[in-house]
Amino acid sequence: MRRWRESGVLGQLIRFGIAGGISTLIYASVYLPLTSFVFAREQAVYAVPFAFAVAVTAGFFLHSRWSFKGHGTRTPGPVQQAKFVAVQGSGMALNAVVTWAGTALLGYPAWVPLLPAIVLATGMTFLLNRYLVFA
Repeated sequence: MRRWRESGVLGQLIRFGIAGGISTLIYASVYLPLTSFVFAREQAVYAVPFAFAVAVTAGFFLHSRWSFKGHGTRTPGPVQQAKFVAVQGSGMALNAVVTWAGTALLGYPAWVPLLPAIVLATGMTFLLNRYLVFA
């Protein structure tokens, strides 16, 4: 833990978690009204791309200007933004796979896979953002 604090990783991880929480609230604030007022319940999945686009855009600015501020020798621009979207998309895919495995394959209630999905996706996206996107 001391080594993480001294290297700045601990601070980045804490800021990453806070920024991720803010991005999640932004996602929900777009997704929930769309599913309540625009799309029928059975079409709720149509709200996902809109919510994802807004949350990823906000998340990019939060992470690039706060979570990983001053980290690495990055080259901002479209390539970095594309990497960020790809990393976030891979986190969403990992979350979906863990949720599917826990519910469809293992028969657990929908809430059971939440913790492993969040822990795995958060860990993976933090590492990919730190060493790939904002390196």
